[in-house]
Amino acid sequence: MTLEAVPPSLRGELSRWLLEVQPGVYVGNASALVRDLLWDKVVQHARTGRCTQLYRANNEQGFAVRLHGDPKRRLVELDGFQLIAVRNARHAELDREYAPPEDDDKL
Repeated sequence: MTLEAVPPSLRGELSRWLLEVQPGVYVGNASALVRDLLWDKVVQHARTGRCTQLYRANNEQGFAVRLHGDPKRRLVELDGFQLIAVRNARHAELDREYAPPEDDDKL
């Protein structure tokens, strides 16, 4: 699990259950129940911070990903694979170009 720009109290709470190998990077072997409870706690207390969780899963990739708090990144599933779509300047340009008109008069 990775945490960025979260309150120090949340980092301290997480270090009770997982080992902080570098600032904001936590690893450990937790049950599915503990993993889900930790994720719920992180999402609840992250405020404007960003969180990522990777864990072992019985799928083609062998792992699953959860993201929270980063509007430029979103999780996309393609043919059973989880991919991360990154919205960049080109995405914003295309979004403006192909967005529906705001006024009904233009329709």
